[in-house]
Amino acid sequence: MAWIWKKKSVIVTSLIVVVSLFLVVINYSEKPYFLLQPVFGQCFSRNWMFSHPPHKAFKPHRGYLSVPDQEPLKLHCEVCSIVSSSGQMLGREAGAEIDQSSCIWRMNNAPTRGFERDVGRRTDLRVVSHTSVPLLIQKPQHFFGQGNETVYVVWGPLRNMRQDGKGIVYNMLREAVENYPHARIYVTTEERMNYCDTVFKKETGKDRSEGYRKVPYHYYEAGSRDECAEYLLHESAPYGGHRFITEKAVFANWAKTHPIKFFSPEWQLL
Repeated sequence: MAWIWKKKSVIVTSLIVVVSLFLVVINYSEKPYFLLQPVFGQCFSRNWMFSHPPHKAFKPHRGYLSVPDQEPLKLHCEVCSIVSSSGQMLGREAGAEIDQSSCIWRMNNAPTRGFERDVGRRTDLRVVSHTSVPLLIQKPQHFFGQGNETVYVVWGPLRNMRQDGKGIVYNMLREAVENYPHARIYVTTEERMNYCDTVFKKETGKDRSEGYRKVPYHYYEAGSRDECAEYLLHESAPYGGHRFITEKAVFANWAKTHPIKFFSPEWQLL
């Protein structure tokens, strides 16, 4: 009988150890969450035993660093509304639907006041071009004043964003944070900018970071009208024009269904 009780004791002890290890792994490791989530559903999280409601981790986005502390951006969004600055927004009356999103993104200095019915009221994040930073600086209290919880993500070339005192735009942002300590301003890292340039090139076949290269309309007619000027002239002609830009859009559509390959530069359709 003694060996039976000893065997039961070993089994019970083993079960306790296994359960304890399971709980420790769930509580301190991210990986089991992703493995177990399909089984337990969306409501399951690694802290399910210890917190209500489930904790939502704010994943650090290391391609975006704060000014001037260099801390990675931490942002959690379930449903995002990326609001265009286009005039097409007028009259859409999409404001109420936009405001229901957990995160609302806007571009540059696009306003909401006076346009709430069409574009919504809140702004959780603004993606700002280096060329638009001066527009924010003109109204610093409006954009960076206390009570404004908007996150600003600014992108631009290294020459303007360098942090050695020679980056004109970065200097503006640093001064804004000094004057408004509550402002949440982040800049895009050089590595992230390079990644975005790579994605753009894969989608379009063009290197966004290269300068404009002026070439003749025909390679055998040096000194003739510039190729881009010729394209724009024909595209905007009221009649009788050769719609080069529209024509290339047709080729791009054909390439999605037919075995057409572009060379020099190579253009991989995704």
